[in-house]
Amino acid sequence: MDQKTLLLAGIVVIVIVAIGAFMAMGGGKTATTAPGAATGKGAASSAPATKTAAKAKGAICVVYDIGGRGDLSFNDMAYLGAKKASKDFGLKLIEVQSRSEQDYLPNLRTLARQKKCTVIIAVGFLMTDAVKKVAPEFPNQLFAIVDGYIPDKPNVLSILFKEHEGSALAGALAAMTAHYLIDKGMDYKAVGVVLGMEIPPLYKFEAGYYWGIRYGEKLYEQHTGKKVKPLKILYTYTGSFNDPAKGKQATEAQLAQGAAVVYNVAGATGLGIFDAVEEFAKREGRTMGPPFAIGVDSDQDWIKPGFILASMMKRVDVGVYKAVQRALEYKEGKISKYGGILLLGLKEGGVGLSRLEDLETFIKLAEESGKLKPEEAKKIYNIVKDMREKIPKWIWDETYNLAKTLIEKPDTSVYGVKWGQIEEFAKNPNPDGIKKIRSELKVG
Repeated sequence: MDQKTLLLAGIVVIVIVAIGAFMAMGGGKTATTAPGAATGKGAASSAPATKTAAKAKGAICVVYDIGGRGDLSFNDMAYLGAKKASKDFGLKLIEVQSRSEQDYLPNLRTLARQKKCTVIIAVGFLMTDAVKKVAPEFPNQLFAIVDGYIPDKPNVLSILFKEHEGSALAGALAAMTAHYLIDKGMDYKAVGVVLGMEIPPLYKFEAGYYWGIRYGEKLYEQHTGKKVKPLKILYTYTGSFNDPAKGKQATEAQLAQGAAVVYNVAGATGLGIFDAVEEFAKREGRTMGPPFAIGVDSDQDWIKPGFILASMMKRVDVGVYKAVQRALEYKEGKISKYGGILLLGLKEGGVGLSRLEDLETFIKLAEESGKLKPEEAKKIYNIVKDMREKIPKWIWDETYNLAKTLIEKPDTSVYGVKWGQIEEFAKNPNPDGIKKIRSELKVG
């Protein structure tokens, strides 16, 4: 891997997302700096600060995971949400870095004892146990945790995401892009997904992605008037979230079977996906895809510019912003309950597919952290923009517009499977259910 790719190895990986969601289950313009509810075009608008909230006194206290600021993932996204909330609600922003997992407990306790924090936000599943211990010690202190499942403490808000919804957009984009390439005479016949450990939360990604692929084919037929041959859908569980070599090997096998696009649902293992796609294209004399990869969690488009079609983003910034807003409403007596689950999907702007505006934000963060020089940042942006412009605009439009369909029309069906069935399955992902969905959507 090149130097830029290696730098990404420290990113908070999807295993944190997956395990946190596993516990939870019990066994157009999207500006990254503007959290808010999604429209049909996937746009996000800033949540307005109330007059009372704007005069609020106190602080937003953020405890970062060991990845820390500059990770271009969870921690940086949390910072963006906290920074905006700080400005909108007139609160001070206090940031604490965790150097090791042993720092979680003392960092949380220290902030709670100071009694300055309107809300203390723990960034990442790994702080779940620490929050569980500290929250009862300070019952009057409000806490929030990203990707941690703590449903039974009245002063803790658990921020979770509907990953299957964003994955449906990824699937639709993958399918329409693949069929477009096939119509151009390219020898593709499949799309794929490479995953980490086989645990129930990842079944949510699978289900949404597969449904999106089949619906994307339907959209392609409607737009072009052509009957398409259904794509073969390939999936591979690597058994790891931190082994790029396994990700690369799995992707190479899928590319050999004619995959035009491969979706990363494998955390740092996915860095191998990006390597495989880039190397495959370069062997064929291309300076950008096809084939393509699709990133996950944060905007990963910049890692291998021109080879990553888009990224399924989890908007941690939106979750943090909404947690602060909820804490203020609770303290002002506008709501009677603070703790519980804050579940964010397309409607809430909690998940979505990356746009060039998101890339600009992440490039700026990479510059600020010293991971990119200004001239490199400009070059990356131009490459990604050029790559996107080679895919017909109507494919991007249909993909982003699908968000509105999923929000408003749960009865929308493909291959006899309604979107509402995918939503219902996502509440309790299980081996039998995903086997049924794979069968109905003709996967494998």
